[in-house]
Amino acid sequence: MPRSKIPEPIQVLSPELLDKLKERTEGTLLDLIKKNKDTRYVAESPVFGGFRNALEHLSKDEGNDEVRDDTLLESYRSAIPLTTYDSYEPFIKKFLERNCQEDDVRDMFSPGLPYFVAVSSSTTSTKPKYFAKYKHPPGSSYETVDRGANPVSDTGGKNCIVYSLNYRQLVSVLNGDGDAVKKLPVTLMSSGSIRMQNGIDVEKDALALQYTAPRATSPIAVSFISKYRSFLLMHALFALADTKVETINTLFGTIFVDMIRYMEEEWDNLLKHIETGQLPDWEGTDQVRQWLVPKFHASPERAAKLRAIGKAIQEPGWLVKVWPMLKVVIGIASGVYSAVIPKIRHYVGPDVQLRSLGFTASEAYVGTVYDPENLNLYKVACDDVVEYLDVSKEETAANLVAPWQVQPGHKYEVVLTNRDGMWRYRLGDVIEIEGFDPNDGAPVVRYVERRNVALRLGGAMLSEEHLAKAILAVQDKLGPLTEFTVVMDDRSITRRVGYLVETQGELGREADEAPDKLLREICRLNPQFQFGLDTEEMKPPTIRILKPGTFAEYRRWRIEVTNSGSGQTKVPVVMWDHGAREWILTRIEREVGHSILVESKNPGQVTDSK
Repeated sequence: MPRSKIPEPIQVLSPELLDKLKERTEGTLLDLIKKNKDTRYVAESPVFGGFRNALEHLSKDEGNDEVRDDTLLESYRSAIPLTTYDSYEPFIKKFLERNCQEDDVRDMFSPGLPYFVAVSSSTTSTKPKYFAKYKHPPGSSYETVDRGANPVSDTGGKNCIVYSLNYRQLVSVLNGDGDAVKKLPVTLMSSGSIRMQNGIDVEKDALALQYTAPRATSPIAVSFISKYRSFLLMHALFALADTKVETINTLFGTIFVDMIRYMEEEWDNLLKHIETGQLPDWEGTDQVRQWLVPKFHASPERAAKLRAIGKAIQEPGWLVKVWPMLKVVIGIASGVYSAVIPKIRHYVGPDVQLRSLGFTASEAYVGTVYDPENLNLYKVACDDVVEYLDVSKEETAANLVAPWQVQPGHKYEVVLTNRDGMWRYRLGDVIEIEGFDPNDGAPVVRYVERRNVALRLGGAMLSEEHLAKAILAVQDKLGPLTEFTVVMDDRSITRRVGYLVETQGELGREADEAPDKLLREICRLNPQFQFGLDTEEMKPPTIRILKPGTFAEYRRWRIEVTNSGSGQTKVPVVMWDHGAREWILTRIEREVGHSILVESKNPGQVTDSK
């Protein structure tokens, strides 16, 4: 939609819009309740005991099995508590058992069998979560993952779509005779959704490997490469060989940066392969090579043109010279992950649009893109039901508010009831209400942070939002950042907030002043931190600089360690996992600041060095 036609969100719903939003939400909720109230999850989970009793009494009172819509809604609101993964996990585990029996899993969360099982990226936890995903009627946002964000060019351009189709495991659902009635891939939400959207059942993989999607730069076989670096490089190779690239979609902005970084590192080799038509034998490409070789052809003219352009990585807008038709780069870079935006903008220049994919999660597709030019503005989707838990109030179902009751400027945790059988599920994501869509009244929101993923130090709790805003505010001293993470710096007796950062280039001349400014920013954002400093419970944060490319290699390492697909691994704002922390601490280049922590001559002791 052209920018001039996108209306500003309104701050107050008109009576007409309020009625429209309420009617739509309650209609969707009724459909969800009626569809999923008789599933095994609802019938067997203790958290639904009150709801089951309410329905039983209502059926007796009304003399039949059909409960009136208004009483059904009231039972939902009064008897369904907030739920978490703890209540869901025992039931999803049945799908992952070695001999998964149809009688044990059919109608588990929604009628029938799921299309796939989504596995989380484990960004903030070492333990992945699994979610059953069912196929729904066409036209829903489940069926259109890139809704509003993946434009199809009208000038004959090509699309570089960097999505993985790999899966962690394949579950065979067996009938009583031991025959497989369905095969369920356990995979990333993005991978499973792409499969479901395009009808790429796992039984059709052998056929899909032979094709290239219309106007795509890469053959589908590239999406089956499991090694992260090889996966990105092969996409880059096919895209570099094509002069008509118009759209690059990498799901997350960090993945786009990783792909271009790998392209920089292999620039001369990539051009050699384009010139000769010899497909490289990168690690992990053997299993798809037979389908890629026939589709990769020598192009000496293209290679010569790329050599003339050169690897001008320091030049803003370099990629527009590489791909003159490039118009749009798509990748989620909202909230605390917005640090990557300047790096993307450096690569593509001022005229290429940066767009978000939407507000996505392993559990659901929460929101569509509201304004294509705003990477952190989403319109809440209407296929499921979102309720809102005010972050300033007690965390109970009694404090949930409906979409028409939210207040602009207030922050809420997203609570989800969806067609895949999740009931009042705490998503853990905090959003801020920007307003309402003036066309249909749907809430328009900004992503803020993950809830309760923070550092507690002394008497202060530093949220994801505080941690991110503080480090981004010191870029004038430190230099532009690519990414960052935070650990508890326990090298001395008094623990500190420890930032591990990767910069876009050389450190700023005033980099040693960054920790002092960082301290002021944290105190400004959280006065409790200032109180801790005054009582000598806290010390100024530390900032350690990582080797260039560290976070790209972290994603590569994490994907291989967890056997997850390429495309959804994110760097946590706060890194608690011991293995991840140990891995990243070996990649520190230097530390900035006037007071730098150095190891004492005595093992195990640390002192301050002025």
